[in-house]
Amino acid sequence: MLDSGQQVKMQRSAGEARVGFAGARLGQLRQVGSAKAQLPRISGRPEVVFLNTSGGLTSGDRLDYAVSLTEGAHVTATTQTAERAYRANDGPAHVRVTHDVGAGCWLDWLPQETILFDHSNLHRDTRIALAPDAGCLLLESVVLGRAAMAEDVRSLSLRDCRTLTRGGVPVFLEPLVLDTAALAHPGQTALLGGARAFATLVLCAQGAEDALGAARDALTDDVEAAASAYDGKLVVRLLAADGWPLRRQILSLLRVLRRGAPPPRVWQM
Repeated sequence: MLDSGQQVKMQRSAGEARVGFAGARLGQLRQVGSAKAQLPRISGRPEVVFLNTSGGLTSGDRLDYAVSLTEGAHVTATTQTAERAYRANDGPAHVRVTHDVGAGCWLDWLPQETILFDHSNLHRDTRIALAPDAGCLLLESVVLGRAAMAEDVRSLSLRDCRTLTRGGVPVFLEPLVLDTAALAHPGQTALLGGARAFATLVLCAQGAEDALGAARDALTDDVEAAASAYDGKLVVRLLAADGWPLRRQILSLLRVLRRGAPPPRVWQM
């Protein structure tokens, strides 16, 4: 029996998964705790599929994913399914993503969506370091609850920062803060404008601006979207009423930005 006022110390999950490729060869595989990395046997460029065996994130959980590429490696990395951030009553869950893309290498970092539940609290930091001649395609997508389950998200805290550097110099920096105060004004366009799903796609490579026309042509009326390009970067931002139209739009853009290459196997529907 617990004394009056005594708190129960809840079990927390922690995981770390790191994968390294030198060319097409696997050079490093480290898995600790709830974080795992699968390497499906497919033709073409290697794929890495990260997964969190704890089933979701809540207060005090920690998750680390990392990919390191050398010797001209071209790799696609994703997650097995949507990550879920559940109700958090005792501080945030922490996710750290650190990818190192060496000379002549390319990384597609295409995690599936993050679903934020009511009263969730998530701090995520994504950092991708590119060599001067390396390239990457970065995706981050978020869904506020599951519309099919009539889930209404009224309170949350999301701190989500994405940083891309090239040769040690920042070329893309996007800190995002979404909290209960923002949800209290759903109609404001400067916030989410009533949308419950949103995403950002960033293509960072020499000549990325050349894909702007094709990216804009791939946009549909189901999703509010805008695309811009400048100085080796193409950025697409998406807002949708729910996760399903957002996912369809992302898949259309991936076909264009990946030059017809199929999506990661776990993405296919």
